[in-house]
Amino acid sequence: MKRREFIKKSALTAAGSVAFPYILPSGRLFARTTSELAEHVVYVLFAGGVRQQEAVLQQYLAGSQGLNIEGNIMYNMLNGAPPDRKIVYGTTPANEPVGSLPIPKILNQTLETQGLLFPEVQAVNGGHYGGLTSLLTGSRSVAQGLKVRPNVPTIFEYLRRHRGFKATDIWFVGSGISNSFPLLNSSGHDAYGTEFGANFVAPSVTFGNEGLDVLSNAKVYHPQEELEPIHKMREFLNNTFRIKNGEVQGIRNDPDEKIQIKNFIKETFNRRATGSIQSPVGGTGDANTIAYAAEVMKYFKPKLMVLNLTAVDVCHSNFSSYLRALHRADHGVAWLWNYIQNQIPEMAGKTIMMATPECGRNLNPNPILDENDWVAFDHSGDYNTSRVFSMMVGPNVPSNLRVGSESNRVGRTTDNVLTIAEIFGVKDAVAGAGFIDGSAKSLFDRL
Repeated sequence: MKRREFIKKSALTAAGSVAFPYILPSGRLFARTTSELAEHVVYVLFAGGVRQQEAVLQQYLAGSQGLNIEGNIMYNMLNGAPPDRKIVYGTTPANEPVGSLPIPKILNQTLETQGLLFPEVQAVNGGHYGGLTSLLTGSRSVAQGLKVRPNVPTIFEYLRRHRGFKATDIWFVGSGISNSFPLLNSSGHDAYGTEFGANFVAPSVTFGNEGLDVLSNAKVYHPQEELEPIHKMREFLNNTFRIKNGEVQGIRNDPDEKIQIKNFIKETFNRRATGSIQSPVGGTGDANTIAYAAEVMKYFKPKLMVLNLTAVDVCHSNFSSYLRALHRADHGVAWLWNYIQNQIPEMAGKTIMMATPECGRNLNPNPILDENDWVAFDHSGDYNTSRVFSMMVGPNVPSNLRVGSESNRVGRTTDNVLTIAEIFGVKDAVAGAGFIDGSAKSLFDRL
């Protein structure tokens, strides 16, 4: 190999490792115990703490601001008519009031009609970190602090170890790299850990301005002055994950997967430059997360895609913005489902999509007022904070079925890991590992 070619290839490898420090090896192959229900799963961690009152209960302003105005602002996901007054939840046309133009419905049938809805599910933790961890591990063991990996295995590790999926089959698309989001792609458990974890990407970083500066031009680094610092940075990132007996564990790359990921990065920057990346309405934040998750799916056709939406957390301080974010999240989930069915033929008709909030929000408000003098809501742990919903749609999922009601709560957020395990035929292996919440069941078992 010529020296210049070697330097270029080494630089691309280093740059890819900096942007994707979670590129992991292929898993061990274990025979599945039952037949698969679908070939792919898309799992949406829905939106950042959603009150039941504005979601499945469709109370709009009646359950929060003392105004007798109800209606459904999630009309792609849920059945029900939208509000007819005080419209603040849409987009903002020029010279019109903020949020006065609702986003048009994009599905001919709601996801509720197409699939299965558990309208009253128990969130086992009232915080974002604990809630997200329980959704990804199926466990209530979330006592460790922020910026620490979960102490029990995640669904990523279960599928890679017990189902034998390779690294590029499993993806976690996060809304950013703050807090603990990048650490949720695997646990710190000795029997599982990073070698069975998911590829993590935060589009706002990797394909934002920072990524544009570092990656898009595939710079050839000077071998003495620049390549060594890049390797040091890669080693630093690798060493932040898992060390056992003085050695870094699990940070290995299948050569074919490295080539795939580098090509994906290059192609995605080219698509960004030409304006050909499609996006749901909004263009930033959660819409950006959804758009790049779609790019990952179109390129890799992953077995499991998990994406974390967070924008509705603005409810802490601005209720009007929360309504707009919730409305956009509904649109974004429907847009993604529509994209899969119409633009990824390898996944169309073969994908189950699930959506569940990590936690609810308080029944009573905090004193913060927004521009409409509407109060805001935290999630400090009252009963209302434990109230969420779960939705599932796709092959082998019953259609137009509700299980449970406001007065009859059925299901827990820890059910989802066992549900995904059942979809891929490894429920018994996952349950037998001994880390799942003892009260959890697959949603199929709750029918």
